[in-house]
Order: sequence, then C-alpha cells, then structure tokens
Amino acid sequence: MNQNLISKYNVPGPRYTSYPTVPYWNDQTFSLKAYTASLRKSFRESNESEGISLYIHLPFCESLCTFCGCNKRITRQHSVEVPYLQSLLKEWKLYLDIFGKRPVISELHLGGGTPTFFSPENLQRLIDGIFSNARRGRRMELSFEGHPNNTTMAHLETLASLGFSRVSYGVQDYNATVQQAIHRIQPFENVQKATLQAREAGFISVGHDLIFGLPFQKTEHIEKTIEQTIQLRPDRIAFYSYAHTPWLKGNGQRGFKETDLPSAEEKKRQYETGKKMLLANEYLEIGMDHFALKSDSLSKAMNSKTLHRNFMGYTSSKTQLMVGLGVSAIGDSWYAFGQNVKGVEEYEALVNQGILPVFRGHILNEEDQSLRKHILELMCDLETNLENTRISAEEEQAILDSLSEMESDGLIFLSDRKIQVTEKGRGFVRNIAMAFDLRLKRNRPEQRLFSMTV
Repeated sequence: MNQNLISKYNVPGPRYTSYPTVPYWNDQTFSLKAYTASLRKSFRESNESEGISLYIHLPFCESLCTFCGCNKRITRQHSVEVPYLQSLLKEWKLYLDIFGKRPVISELHLGGGTPTFFSPENLQRLIDGIFSNARRGRRMELSFEGHPNNTTMAHLETLASLGFSRVSYGVQDYNATVQQAIHRIQPFENVQKATLQAREAGFISVGHDLIFGLPFQKTEHIEKTIEQTIQLRPDRIAFYSYAHTPWLKGNGQRGFKETDLPSAEEKKRQYETGKKMLLANEYLEIGMDHFALKSDSLSKAMNSKTLHRNFMGYTSSKTQLMVGLGVSAIGDSWYAFGQNVKGVEEYEALVNQGILPVFRGHILNEEDQSLRKHILELMCDLETNLENTRISAEEEQAILDSLSEMESDGLIFLSDRKIQVTEKGRGFVRNIAMAFDLRLKRNRPEQRLFSMTV
C-alpha cells in the first residue's frame, strides 16, 4: 500500500455490513407495521427455497475489553442468564406468529458479548427452544463466538451435539503489553487449548480474530502473533483494523490517547506484514479483512461467487431473510432493516408484553436496493456491473466521476460499465464502495460517525 494513497484515502467510512448504513436509516418512513409486512413478504418468497438466517445477541461479559465496540453488559451475576433466555424465546415466538409457518433455519449464529458466558445447559435450552418451532435446513451452518478463557469442553461438546460446526475465537494479539492495554489477558496456551478442544469436539471450522492498529502494538507483535496463529492453523482468520471510536457510548476506548495508537505508517507495516505472512502460509484473501484455507467454505464461496455479507459479516450461505434476536440485534428482511432496543431491561419488558422490541429501522426504496446490490458485489466479489442499475443517469454519472480518480490511482479497472477492484485496490475497498453511497454523499455528517477506512 502506497503511503501517499493511504494519506489520500484514509478517511472515516462505513464497513458496509448494510446499505444504507445505520446512521442514514430513515426513521420517518419506518413503522413496525411496514417492517412486519416486509418480513411476511420475504418469508413467503424465500423460506422454502433457501431458509432464513438467525442472529442471536448474547450481551453479557464478565469483564470489559476496551477495544470492543459491541453492545454488552458487564456483570459476574449469572442469575441474568435464565430471564434473558426466556425473553429471547418469547421474542422468537413473536416472529413465528408473524410468519404463520415453521421457518427453515439455514444459518444460526450466537454473537455478543460473550456467548460462552452462558452455561452449556442454558445454551442447550436456548437452541432446543428455537428448533422446537423450526425446521433444520438441508445445508445448515450453526456457529458461535467463543472466548478462549471461558469456552470449556462442555460448551463445545454441547454445542456440537446441537449441530454447531464453526467457532470463532477472539485472539486479537498475544503481546502482554497490548493485552494489558485492551484488558484481554489470554496466553497462547489458552487459545491453543480452546482450538484443539474444538476440533476434538467435532468442529470443522475454527476461526481466530486478530486485530492490527491496537494501542502500543508494533509490527514485531503482529509477526509473533501470526507465527503463533499459524502453528494452530485455524481454518479462518479475520485480520481487522482496530476501529477507534471513543465517541461511542460504552466502548471503553476513552482510556486510550491518540498517541497510544500506531502511526499511519506503522499501521500500514502491520497490515502488510500480516497479509504477506498469511498468503505465504496457504491462506486465501477473502473480500475485506478475512483469510481462509482453500478447504474452508468461505474460500469455496468466494471461488463460486456465492460469498455474502450481512450484519454477521462474511458468510458462505446467503439467505434473503435474517432475523435478529436479543438486545441491539438487527434484522434484515431484504426490503427493510429493523434494530432492537439496546437496554436489557427495556428489551425484556417489551417482549414480556408481547411487543416486538424494534425501536428503529429503514424501509429500502428502489434506489437503496440497487445501490445495495453494487456495494455487496464489491465487498464480496470485488467487482460489479452498472448494467440494469435502477438509479438516475445523473446519479450514475456522479458515481463514475467519483471512481475516475480511483481508476487513475490504480485501485479499480473500469471497462464500459464494469468495475473491478485491482490487487492494489483491495485495501481501499471501503473507499470504492463509498462512491456508491449516495446517502452519505447527500448528507455529509457534521460529526464523525465511522472509523478510518485504512
């Protein structure tokens, strides 16, 4: 990555797990009635042919990891488990009433928070409750996010017996100074044990999440971390840029100073060093921030151009309809987005009253749907074609004008109306996608909303 290009393109920008992005949802046109109607429509269209995806947010953590921007509740009181799980199953019942028919689940993911905060017995109670009113898809994938320090063999064996086949462990960095700064103390031995036990329990895909650009992190830390990671040979590796967003409530990042973070030049070295090491050890680069072995389903999906991206990140199994259960969870009917309330008490109170706990959302118009398609294709396939786009000629020309400078910089190849991201442009794919973000262009925020793109 050229330092001049980094200086030019390193600006605040979305990660595009959705389009429109959450800050640009139009709450004025959104209503629970319209969202519910879109859920029914999508369910009728897609349940039998491809099934639905289900994301379940389990927000509890025993301690605060200060790099994390997720919605969580810090507590050591495990008495919160059962009431929260009861509320999740009540919310699921609300969706079953909307659908009017047993859904086919093709993908289910437990995120957080720390899903393994919950006991194996309670996780089984949750999954049994979900599937008591649902059918399993023919090609179903169940996955969860695990904390290496508290994921036990009992967790793994229980979840494997329920059909879970993929786990992703948050590793971040093995350096003691960095771990101390981000309040995530976990030696290599803990990750090694959790990884080996997952394979012993029958998990066919084990992932590790690594982050570069963390406070006090150096290139030699990245080298050592990836050397140790390669020893364990996880099937997938997420190699993320640290998203410094101290203005967001509750993420703990206010304890860092800007001077604690690596410089732009140092961060570039960290990324390039890590990427080079992963590619040299038989990992394929997948979309943005991800690497996988050839045998992993993400690699196969990339090669067959069936890779998909949603609020859960990259996935090898695309479904039109995704339901989000739990505090702050986001659902996607393909025609609309809806997000749940963020407080545990408010969430539980609403579902106990039989009220869908969605507090905001967005109904996609025709332009949104067209732009979403292009952004998805860029993020997954690194190419898109403007043929049959449903935007005005003026807006299309504005997009092409935005891309012309990127073409001059060698980030894309533009032929007729087809846009292809070059190898040089891979690190700038968020910027390339931003050329299609008409809502961002029309309403430049007065305050910073997003992390830096590079």
